[in-house]
Amino acid sequence: MLSALGETINVMTLGGLALAVGILVDDATVTIENIERNLALGKELHQAILDGAQEIAVPAFVSTLCISIVFLPMFLLQGVARYLFVPLAEAVMFAMLASYLLSRTLVPTLVFYLMRNHRHQLGDTDSKTGWAHGFHVGFVKMFDRFGEWYTAVLEKCLLHRKLFLPAFLGVCLLSLPLALVLGRDFFPDVDAGQIRLHVRTKTGMRLEDTAKIVGLVEDRVRQTIPAADLDGILDNIGLPISGINLSYSNGGFIGSMDAEVLISLKEGHRPTADYIRLLRARLPRDFVGTGFFFQPADIVSQILNFGASAPIDVQIVGNNLAGNATIAAELAEKIRNVPGAADVRVHQLFNQPRFSVDVDRTKSQLTGLTERDVANSVLVALSGSAQTTPNFWLSPKNGISYTIATQAPQARIDSLDALRTLPVTAAGTSQPQLLENISELKRSAGPAVMSHYNIQPVVDIYANVQDRDLGAVASGIDTLIAGVQKRLPRGSSVVMRGQVATMRSSFAGLALGVMCAVILVYLLIVINFQSWTTALIIITALPGALAGICWSLFLTHTTLSVPALMGAIMSIGVATANSILMVSFANDRLVATGDAIAATLEAGRTRLRPVIMTALAMIIGMVPMALGLGEGGEQNAPLGRAVIGGLCAATMATLFFVPVVFSFVHRKRLHPLDITATKSAEHENV
Repeated sequence: MLSALGETINVMTLGGLALAVGILVDDATVTIENIERNLALGKELHQAILDGAQEIAVPAFVSTLCISIVFLPMFLLQGVARYLFVPLAEAVMFAMLASYLLSRTLVPTLVFYLMRNHRHQLGDTDSKTGWAHGFHVGFVKMFDRFGEWYTAVLEKCLLHRKLFLPAFLGVCLLSLPLALVLGRDFFPDVDAGQIRLHVRTKTGMRLEDTAKIVGLVEDRVRQTIPAADLDGILDNIGLPISGINLSYSNGGFIGSMDAEVLISLKEGHRPTADYIRLLRARLPRDFVGTGFFFQPADIVSQILNFGASAPIDVQIVGNNLAGNATIAAELAEKIRNVPGAADVRVHQLFNQPRFSVDVDRTKSQLTGLTERDVANSVLVALSGSAQTTPNFWLSPKNGISYTIATQAPQARIDSLDALRTLPVTAAGTSQPQLLENISELKRSAGPAVMSHYNIQPVVDIYANVQDRDLGAVASGIDTLIAGVQKRLPRGSSVVMRGQVATMRSSFAGLALGVMCAVILVYLLIVINFQSWTTALIIITALPGALAGICWSLFLTHTTLSVPALMGAIMSIGVATANSILMVSFANDRLVATGDAIAATLEAGRTRLRPVIMTALAMIIGMVPMALGLGEGGEQNAPLGRAVIGGLCAATMATLFFVPVVFSFVHRKRLHPLDITATKSAEHENV
């Protein structure tokens, strides 16, 4: 199915399969467990398979649809987030549907062929010996004791349900505000073992002088990073030769004063963030007047920044460039004081040294020269004739055309006097003129680079984040932006772009999608059970799942991110699926016995094994992901942690809170017997 949709096997689709592994095991597990339960009642194998499969066919189908529905918010994402997480959601949904079909067809067939000679009647004794059999018998006895303990605890909860219900619900609701202190990041930081350091010297510095400073910076890097961790250093100094390379680069190069130091670390190195923190503190102190900032080194962060050199991009848009530059300098100084903001700088520099050539028209006309002739002569002397008058020479040996360019040797243009004495010529003139004879040279300063967004000129303020979440830093910057809105030049505006804007739109889309998914799940359950009340009982497990997610992220110091929200969505789906199994069986027993307490106890004891097995399969499958093992494991670690925390709390809610809610809603159908009498009657029947 993924191939039909144009998807491939990659990190995201494999992550979806890892996310669904617990449910894939659960469908077969619930089927086999229910068949075993019917066999234990003394039914013949063929009949036990039919009855066991029939009892859970509809609840399992509804559970599968519920888990698939909760992934619909992924299709509401926009931009890069959509391309990242839609394949993951598709992998989960297709795996779920395939698992349901196999658990309804292949699994019962295998049970019929593999268990034909196996005895299941009550009272049978198995004569097998060996450590495996002994372990099995011991485990069954231990689980039976655990089931008895669970039944006793559930009885107490049912007996004191007026106290238990508000207490459990209160704990869940009081845990939800933890989400406000978790922080928000669009995507977790990935330790790729690479550092991308940008060095910006004094504006207009020559390339060879920039290279000297970069050499000193490289020495300081080697002093900071031990040789045991340092793998290699690569320097890129000045502008790329081709304009195409500059167009596709996100290095933030402006001129010859820019350089990029690419640092790679060996395997088993200390956290890259620690070295970045050290360099960020030491380099500005040791190289006063030189700017340093770090750019994303891994491909994921570069993509999420949409080509920008930092996750936060505050743009001042407007035609009044001078006024906008003044506001940008003031705003950047304030942003530097925001806790967690790092590498704050104004991208556009307005102090680029220049020489202005003011042509004296009277003198130039007397010599037969025009301003165009002066401009062409200066351009050819300083930059070459390749652009104005391109010429090519075809080599007869290899057949390759070579560009022929005329240019004054750069070593000779080494002073202002050399610039003044440049010859100016034109077609039709008898002799060249010196540049100083027909013009005046003045020193000036101007923009080093001009940037536009949708045609309008912009001034960019870039900022990184250190030791704080992206959402908190962006909120602090929002306050500063609001403070300068009234002092902006007429026609100018301030907009925050970059990864922050994508994060906010993605979070808004996910929040809306989750609410829609919960509503769709609720309506699906209503249609299946033909009862608004039963659907409400089933989704009462969701507060517990949300509380568990908040606590797991809080205790592991994990911020809210798109992967964490993916894990939360999966937890909601599994919690709903387990709750459906519990409530559907309780409904059947309620119809048969007419006693809500007895139906609740029997449902809890019968569904204890499949609920725990489902949760354990998911939790165990998520442990490696939650630990962030492997290269780039930090990417999906929040997903695994959210699933583990949500399932732990959701399982507790499914086993205790949901049954108590069920008995409370159906309390009018109680027999005039207390819980003790009901239990005694059950033992007598047995």
